[in-house]
Amino acid sequence: MAFTFDDGPNDPHTLRLLEVLAKHEVKATFFLIGKYVARRPEIAQAIARAGHVIGNHTYNHPNLVFTSPSQLTWEIDACERALQEAVGEHSRLFRPPFGGRRPDVLRKARAMGYEPVMWSVSGRDWRLNTAEDVLRHLAMRIRGGDVILLHDGGHSHLGADRSHSVGATDRLLSRGKQEGFEFVTVLEMMNGNLGQGQRPA
Repeated sequence: MAFTFDDGPNDPHTLRLLEVLAKHEVKATFFLIGKYVARRPEIAQAIARAGHVIGNHTYNHPNLVFTSPSQLTWEIDACERALQEAVGEHSRLFRPPFGGRRPDVLRKARAMGYEPVMWSVSGRDWRLNTAEDVLRHLAMRIRGGDVILLHDGGHSHLGADRSHSVGATDRLLSRGKQEGFEFVTVLEMMNGNLGQGQRPA
């Protein structure tokens, strides 16, 4: 299965999450918001140095259902520029904010050279407030081949409290390893390194 994290970089929880992933020797996929990359490039660089996959999550995190084609292009391009300035080369993965998209949004992203990536299971850590609640919610739903959505940041502001997400990730990785799961990046899933592929949009 693949762990994915949205809405970073976010100080200090992204860095704490990197410590958890390093402890478990797991690589994950981070979909970063461009305006936060511009403000915290050193955290984006830490993600890249640790060998995690970085994807585009737009610059301002708008709901793309209500975004014009020109604004969509600007959002993706502006995030791309921020990522290039901070970390250089990275993946061409793209995740629409809130999961909001229309067919033409996905067509436009693909025409720009991106591969849209959704998820199969959400930890609902944007709503649940404790690691125990997130763990309980996910433990009942995850299975092999899943793409799991969690958050290391919050789209509305820097400094969002994601300590419960970090704690739940630590415990999920421990449990998953005991149960024999292998944890990979979305790119590894797409390249067929695990039985089932990621769930693209």
